[in-house]
Amino acid sequence: MIKLKEYLPQIEDLIDRALEEDLASGDITTDSVIPPHAKGKASFISRSTGILAGIEIAGMVFLKVDPFLKFSALIADGTAVKPNDILATVSGNTANILKAERTALNFVQHLSGVATLTARYVELVKGLPVKILDTRKTVPGLRVLEKYAVSVGGGTNHRLGLADLILIKDNHIAVLHKRGLEIKEIIRQSRSKVAPNIRIEIETTNPEDALAAADAGADIVMLDNMSLDEMRSAVELVNHKAILEASGGVNLETVRSIAETGVDWISVGALTHSARTLDISLELVEY
Repeated sequence: MIKLKEYLPQIEDLIDRALEEDLASGDITTDSVIPPHAKGKASFISRSTGILAGIEIAGMVFLKVDPFLKFSALIADGTAVKPNDILATVSGNTANILKAERTALNFVQHLSGVATLTARYVELVKGLPVKILDTRKTVPGLRVLEKYAVSVGGGTNHRLGLADLILIKDNHIAVLHKRGLEIKEIIRQSRSKVAPNIRIEIETTNPEDALAAADAGADIVMLDNMSLDEMRSAVELVNHKAILEASGGVNLETVRSIAETGVDWISVGALTHSARTLDISLELVEY
């Protein structure tokens, strides 16, 4: 699971850039109608059911705008929330609360949406020995936070960046096939160029290639867009020689059937590229 404190400089830079989108030239609405010394208190309120993620990020947004604001998270990330639950409060200068409001909500709504969708996938495969993984199909710049939200929702993080493991995909294979290399040689070449602790994964499109990859020493074999019957065949042929990852065509309707084939991992790009935001509002309760 990603630990946000290990990425604080990156997250703070992200928050700075998000705030700049709104406040680079100030907030002429708030500055024209709210007295500069007015004090207030606001509550984050859930308007729907889901899994909370990113509440502390929301707090960081407020403190970036005004370090004298008081932010208190009342419900922790990873908690199931329902309509009318109060998630957090923020108090202090009313104008600064309003200036930070949208950016803070954007983070917590989006990340909670990712966590909520992930939890739905995890629940659908409950009882089966399979992990739900994310992918690199993330909003540019938001990867660390989105993958954090996946883990909050009960999912497992795949590689964060291209240096985390070797993943030989279709385009790599096409280039190497043209040079006369088959799966065995491709894996041997990769293994010779990295440290022993670096895992190698390779994409395959049929059970026979999956077996060849496992026999050649691949640590993880991706079963790309295979039918359920092909996946079952690959599971039987590979027989635990490598981790099998199902990929492609995964949705809420198909994930259980895919899990029942016996694969070890199921990667789901939709966790990050198709999650709907969770409905959360910020309301002034004292002003």
